[in-house]
Amino acid sequence: LAVDESTYLISETVAASQAVVQDSSDGRLLADDEASIDVWIEDAAGSVVLGPFPTGYDAANQRFEITWNPSQLSQPGTYDVVAEAIDQGVPVVAFNVDSNDPANRRLSCVSQKLYEAGRSLGERAAEHVPANAKILMTMHSEGASALDDRLRGIQDALTQKQIIPTVVISGMLPAEAAEVITMALKADPEIKIVLCTGQADTEGAGLAVEQHFADGGFYVAGFDLSPEILRMVDEGTIDFVIDQQPYMQGFYPVIQLALYCRYGIKPASIDAGAGIVTKENAASVLKLSNEGYR
Repeated sequence: LAVDESTYLISETVAASQAVVQDSSDGRLLADDEASIDVWIEDAAGSVVLGPFPTGYDAANQRFEITWNPSQLSQPGTYDVVAEAIDQGVPVVAFNVDSNDPANRRLSCVSQKLYEAGRSLGERAAEHVPANAKILMTMHSEGASALDDRLRGIQDALTQKQIIPTVVISGMLPAEAAEVITMALKADPEIKIVLCTGQADTEGAGLAVEQHFADGGFYVAGFDLSPEILRMVDEGTIDFVIDQQPYMQGFYPVIQLALYCRYGIKPASIDAGAGIVTKENAASVLKLSNEGYR
């Protein structure tokens, strides 16, 4: 899209306060500089989170979309929106959560392979899981396909352990999650392992153990990075977390769209990976997180 001989992209986000979203936004803004383009970041209601529109810019009719919709990208309604954009000549690149359904006509996606990431967590945690163990497994939201895929991966990786899982929905706020997880652990004293699928519940699980079960021999592992999560990994309350590298998820879609629009270079899907953060590297990752890169 050319406006005053410049390239403009619009990026959609649904939860601007989450650390994952903030890091991906930082990645998008660096990509803006690298590609000499301008990006506006909107929330789901269309409100601009970062960056004003240029004078005379018709946002309704001239826009490139980066689609961020963690719980709904697999729904047919979203497919229709993407298809309409493609049919009107608007290129679409997805990131963070995606579906490989043929009906999903986005050009590419930069996201974590969610089931495989769940398996990675389960396989690494397995050495701390005795046979027939009761395990609390947490999700911060119900019906989110990304969390369902991670959970399924964790459970499949632990099949041979014949575990007895209890799944709870913690809520999106770490403090709320800590209360939900604390109640679940107090309700069944035989549960000593908590495996989490997202940021809020991982932070909440660490806080619950730290505040109420510090000497109880609990084992916690989960997903995503926040300053509190990294602090608890560094201190040993959380054994490890899986990093989905949101900065990368923000950076590459912008570069792909700029290259496609300028030179016709077709976007290609990228696996954002499942990096492991442990006590050994938590401090260095925290430094980079504070700088907006992790």
